[in-house]
Amino acid sequence: MNKLLIKSRQLSTYQRLVLDAKLPDLTLTDDPTQATLILADPPLIAGELQCYPQLQWLQSTFAGIDALIERDDRRDYQLTNVRGIFGPLIAEYVLGLLIPYYRQFARYHTQQEARQWQPHSYPSLVGKNLLILGTGSIGAYLAKVANTMGMQVSGVNRSGITPSDDFTTLYDFTQLGDALASADVIVSTLPATSETRDILNGAALNRCRCALFFSVGRGDVIDETALLDAVNANAIAHAWLDVFKQEPLAETHPFWAHPRITITPHVAAESFPEQVFTVFTHNYRRWHAGAPLDYVVDFAKGY
Repeated sequence: MNKLLIKSRQLSTYQRLVLDAKLPDLTLTDDPTQATLILADPPLIAGELQCYPQLQWLQSTFAGIDALIERDDRRDYQLTNVRGIFGPLIAEYVLGLLIPYYRQFARYHTQQEARQWQPHSYPSLVGKNLLILGTGSIGAYLAKVANTMGMQVSGVNRSGITPSDDFTTLYDFTQLGDALASADVIVSTLPATSETRDILNGAALNRCRCALFFSVGRGDVIDETALLDAVNANAIAHAWLDVFKQEPLAETHPFWAHPRITITPHVAAESFPEQVFTVFTHNYRRWHAGAPLDYVVDFAKGY
């Protein structure tokens, strides 16, 4: 019998989903010493894995698992994350903010309050150069959506190898500066790894040319002081930031008061329990059948 322990802000929902699913040879436990499987929000269990002596597999409810890797040296279990469900949410976030910015909807709202009829010119997304940092499932989905809207999409990843036809150009990390220099819109979906930490530093961001910037991956990839300098120098025309090195963002942080920085509290892609549980169910059936798990995290790479 496999014994599953759940540690999540959505505990009651996940418990209900498990009981309703009636998965074979699976029972719930709240005893860390008995748990062989864990379904958890990484920040809630990080630093505690030594309390789970029988752990064999941990299914993260998040795409990002850096909290576990940074705070635990344990590697004697399989770690899987959630993939394939966040792409639509990230695309909604990016395009939902990008289109109103270009179309100046906030300006028209102000004019409406003043009963002012004044049209303004605006650019189209068609032909805009979108650069996606990170070409995994989230970046690939965003690329597909952007292509349907006529944008020219390029990407940056470790290898420089194109994962799909939705990217017209691919750069590797050593070519990041050239990629940034050609972009109208930049979206970072990068994970937090030793390779990506502060990859968006002053040298890189100074290559930008009045670009729009979205950070929806992990905050560790950005040198925050350098980003602030880039915005002030107009290398970045506007930044939408959803993730940060420290969360919650400190009340004294200069990002809060900057007129060309928009902050959201890590909400670009919520882990909806029903969607996460679909991933868990798929993997559990593979586990039960003795088949290899999908979405296994490489501890060395960090994703």
